[in-house]
Amino acid sequence: MGRRYETVSFLSDFGVEDEFVGVVKSVMREIAPHAVVIDLTHGIAPFDVRGGSLALARSIGYVASGVVMAIVDPGVASARKGVAIEVAGGEGVLVGPDNGVLAPAVSMAGGAGRAVELTNAEYQLHAVGATFAGRDIFGPAAAHLCNGVDLMELGDPVDADLLLPGVIPLPQADEATVIAQVLWVDRFGNAQLNVGPDDVPRGFGEQITIRIHTPTDPSGGTTRSARRATSYAELSGGAIGLVVDSSGMIAVAMDQRSAANELGLDVGDQVTLTSGDDDVAAHPQPVSIRPH
Repeated sequence: MGRRYETVSFLSDFGVEDEFVGVVKSVMREIAPHAVVIDLTHGIAPFDVRGGSLALARSIGYVASGVVMAIVDPGVASARKGVAIEVAGGEGVLVGPDNGVLAPAVSMAGGAGRAVELTNAEYQLHAVGATFAGRDIFGPAAAHLCNGVDLMELGDPVDADLLLPGVIPLPQADEATVIAQVLWVDRFGNAQLNVGPDDVPRGFGEQITIRIHTPTDPSGGTTRSARRATSYAELSGGAIGLVVDSSGMIAVAMDQRSAANELGLDVGDQVTLTSGDDDVAAHPQPVSIRPH
């Protein structure tokens, strides 16, 4: 027997309109009735592996010890592996498809320990079709782990170094320019960039020019002025700010308004940051950055 777990933290792109989430949770309940299932989110856009991996990475430092199950699986029923990966010396096990959705969280949890491909049918449900791995493979694996089944009983060992990495873009930066990308737009319209506060030189000053390049803007992008801000409340009067969000990343934000809607920002758009000291007069609407 292995270590028993009390909690399964569950993330998916299943949504809540259909019965998928309820069925997976019911399967786990039948196998491990003592386990508590926490819904991290089921609102990941369908098939958005990168979005799922980023949401999981944002969450991993705060989830309870136990099993973390992430299912964003456009390759279901294909040759992609289903895996379980031990992290933090056995404090947790991440379960899901080997398509990159788990990789950033594994890295943030200190790297992979033991890992297996979920091949042992003894710990799976008989599948009437191959397209619901959450019900038939991942959910049962998570529940059996909660019951104390050792990780290595779930399938064949795999080399953790051969698991697929996540795809998270890195910024490009020098003393004059930071080229960033929008990673995530939350429900309030704050647009998280792939840069932290240390990536924006203090020499840029308090006013920062942002240039936004979107696929639908043939004119070459929108330019606005911004300033560094500590909180959303500092951005009164329709100002646009750069605020350090709860994940420690810089987000383009407004006070009680959607910066994404205002600026036409979406995930994947390029945002270039430069010193705004020379542009304030030409672009009077401000933008702001500081820890929130």
